[in-house]
Amino acid sequence: MMHSSVNFMPLLGTLKGISDPQLEAHFALYEGYVKKLNEIEDKLKTVDRSASNYSFGEYSELKRREAVAFNGAYLHQLYFENLSGEESKPCSGLFSEIERAFGSMETWEADLRASAASTPGWVLLTYNKIDKTLHNYVLYEHHIALPVHQEILLALDCWEHAFMIDFGTKKAEYLSAFIQNVNWNKVSERFENCI
Repeated sequence: MMHSSVNFMPLLGTLKGISDPQLEAHFALYEGYVKKLNEIEDKLKTVDRSASNYSFGEYSELKRREAVAFNGAYLHQLYFENLSGEESKPCSGLFSEIERAFGSMETWEADLRASAASTPGWVLLTYNKIDKTLHNYVLYEHHIALPVHQEILLALDCWEHAFMIDFGTKKAEYLSAFIQNVNWNKVSERFENCI
């Protein structure tokens, strides 16, 4: 399957506190993940599988990096999709679930911020299909630490490439801008599709 990048250029000029140069640099990085995913999948079609082993082998290395490129591409798509310059609020069902899982929207946001401070990677608000509740999970890298049986509702990119142009090392200021730009309509749609 050939993966294609999504055009997120309509976000330009719409976000509060996140500049167009920051977005354009981030879009380019996302497109790089899509390109690398296609390259890996193409090479996997013809690579010699007989030399695979844990220590090293071309097939082995391609398989180890496949999830990095895949999640790098699709987590970025989720991230850009859950941004909007338009003010929105969670739907009533999602709002109730956030309050049930975290106690309040303020506690959820505090947990999101604490999670973001704990990782250079990603924070994902998920609906856990095992315990039927919401969680903020930390991914240290694209492909490490996401428990199985999760529906991703909101993706927060905490890598420095997501904020360095606008905020330098001031991650807390980036988080404020991110929260201000959350497209709760999209997050609510994801929530309603998974319950």
